[in-house]
Amino acid sequence: MKHVYLSWHDLEELVSALFFKLNAPYDAILAISRGGIIPGGMLAEALRIKNVLTAAVLFSENPSSIGPISWPRFVQFPDDDLLVGRKILVIDNLWNQGRSVIAAKGRIEAAGGYPETAVVHWRPSSSAFPDDAPDYYAAITEDFIHYPWQRLDDSDYRILAQPVMPLS
Repeated sequence: MKHVYLSWHDLEELVSALFFKLNAPYDAILAISRGGIIPGGMLAEALRIKNVLTAAVLFSENPSSIGPISWPRFVQFPDDDLLVGRKILVIDNLWNQGRSVIAAKGRIEAAGGYPETAVVHWRPSSSAFPDDAPDYYAAITEDFIHYPWQRLDDSDYRILAQPVMPLS
């Protein structure tokens, strides 16, 4: 698998491409933590949406439960009264297996909301949901994507997590 390191400019171009595909307007954006927070904020700014919600969805790390049948644990999710009757754009950076996006979509539907899903990158070959796909995506990839905000903790890349202080 090839490693692709995106610049902030690359991300802006991808989010711009995604913006023009969306079926706006939306009542709110639901950014899936952590990867969806920055693209979600960028889209909220472009769409002039003030209602930006976040969700944190975790799945078991147990190898025997990896796959679509692993139950999600919602560490953070908006109250149903913020979702009912509203058109919500669910955004994440990457649809790898698709579990977080599908879990958030299902929970919004259960609350009586109308979700549409969007990701910056869609990796269909690894999706745990072969009959489902994001409603909108900027690009299809099979590469390992390194997003600009991840560079702070990529010790093998450009920015050191522990900066070297000059000697006095």
